[in-house]
Amino acid sequence: MTEHTGTDTPVDALTLADFEAARETVHRVTRRTPLETSRYLAEVIGAPAVYLKCENLQRTGAYKLRGAYNRLLQMSDEERARGVVAASAGNHAQGVAFAARELGITATIFMPLGVALPKLQATRNYGADVRLVGDSFEETQAAARQFVAEAGAVFIAPFDNLAIIEGQGTVALEMLDAAPEIETLVVAIGGGGLISGVAAAAKLRAEAEGREIRIIGVQAENTAAFQPSLDAGEPVTIDTRPTIADGIAVARPGELTFQFVQRYVDEIVTVSDDEIAAAIVMLLERTKLVVEPAGAAGVAAILSKKFVPSGPTATILSGGNIDPLLLQRVIGHGLAASSRYLKLRISLPDKPGQLVRTASIVAQQNANVVEVLHTRHATELPISDVELELHIETRGIEHGEEVVQALRDAGYVVRIGERY
Repeated sequence: MTEHTGTDTPVDALTLADFEAARETVHRVTRRTPLETSRYLAEVIGAPAVYLKCENLQRTGAYKLRGAYNRLLQMSDEERARGVVAASAGNHAQGVAFAARELGITATIFMPLGVALPKLQATRNYGADVRLVGDSFEETQAAARQFVAEAGAVFIAPFDNLAIIEGQGTVALEMLDAAPEIETLVVAIGGGGLISGVAAAAKLRAEAEGREIRIIGVQAENTAAFQPSLDAGEPVTIDTRPTIADGIAVARPGELTFQFVQRYVDEIVTVSDDEIAAAIVMLLERTKLVVEPAGAAGVAAILSKKFVPSGPTATILSGGNIDPLLLQRVIGHGLAASSRYLKLRISLPDKPGQLVRTASIVAQQNANVVEVLHTRHATELPISDVELELHIETRGIEHGEEVVQALRDAGYVVRIGERY
């Protein structure tokens, strides 16, 4: 990293040459992941092209290995001898564990008690001493900090460190090497390590080439701390709500990453859990790629048209480490969010043949019934009626509307119930 004077901000510490040197460093252990194209997303957003950087196919399943390896490689021999410590529920843990194994450094990783089993097993398989502490990440991190104070090990921050940011920025250089025409980069934001490195590297590269590149940040709407912080002019802590995108669920920006985002990021948008789930389903169906919720945030922003496109556009599928049980739930939720599943409540006269008749109408519209509930006991029903609850699978919004209209044309009162 370039030395900087006391009058400079830490943002000035990283130059394009630093990112280029880091690229050669991280390639000792990382894969040059593919940059795929998506004609479908290009049509959705009206861009000449949309590129997908497949960091979900990276070793350890996420980009985090880049920053972790770059950080550990810059440690002194004395620091390496003390070992490293990290607190993480997933991708950072695996990145640090893998990098430590490659460099022969002892790694102790603190993870929450409820961590997903695949992430726990993977971190242990990389040779780390994993300690399960705390019901929340705050408790887990406090335990890690206490261990550092007692054992003298080196704490590896997940995002708020220049070497980490430098390593993550190598993603942007690979993307621009493969597709130098990219004009807009869409990047998920949690603590800000990825977007800090990617935005800085991309802007510095574009400046050297005498052109501009636009950086769009994407946060989960339930944990969107960066825009309030930018509005306040300093990092602020927000009250968060649950989100499926746990990989970017951070309540406060880092001190360093805030400065990078303030300098280099052009716009920040948010996406809902429904939009993220729909993006995961789209990626499964159209690209055959398994992506975790945080890794699909950029695609969600494109699918839901959260920004106005400017030229060839690219986003990073930042991770693929999703628990199969969560994936199962997300698929159902994503199908519902895109109106592929509908729950219909139909009032029927209580007489024989009505169930068969409604099922026939649904079948004639080429929709598929996946679940049926037939009850006489709903208190709001007239005594001579029953309620039929149909869960049906459709091809999308228009098809669902056609099914509902066919039932209403047959004389039935139909209510669209809550989604899955």
